[in-house]
Amino acid sequence: MSAILSDQGERLRPMSVADLDRVMEIEPRAYEFPWSEGIFRDCLRVGYCCWCCEEGDTLTGYGVMSVAAGESHILNLTVRPESQRQGIGRKLLKHFIRLARRHGAETLMLEVRPSNTAAIRLYDAMGFNEIGCRRNYYPAADGREDALLFALDLKGTDLFG
Repeated sequence: MSAILSDQGERLRPMSVADLDRVMEIEPRAYEFPWSEGIFRDCLRVGYCCWCCEEGDTLTGYGVMSVAAGESHILNLTVRPESQRQGIGRKLLKHFIRLARRHGAETLMLEVRPSNTAAIRLYDAMGFNEIGCRRNYYPAADGREDALLFALDLKGTDLFG
């Protein structure tokens, strides 16, 4: 008897409606105020850049980005809680940077909660700059939380291919 070992590794691929059950298994575990399945369906329907990261049969992360009028905006970037701090968020972010450039965007923007220090460290490390604050942007257990607005200038040096 011979055994064939398969190392499927980590891969990025476009998200489809068929992924939504697995996305919705992760989303409420990753966020206190998760997106609904309807929001993800709408993003897919209107043609936003929706991508999944998988390792074998496990969905480890996903993200959603819009691109229009020379500007791109990451709307959701999520890593399965037990898969965090393994470089998956960085891999997805690099992928979105490349996609934004391919779509002709000059700027990539995103919002992040000030309390999400791990994400802020990643965005800083990837060259994003804090450009503003959106007051009372996010729902929070005790009312509302601000959002820090970050931007990456995509013109000039091609940092990630």
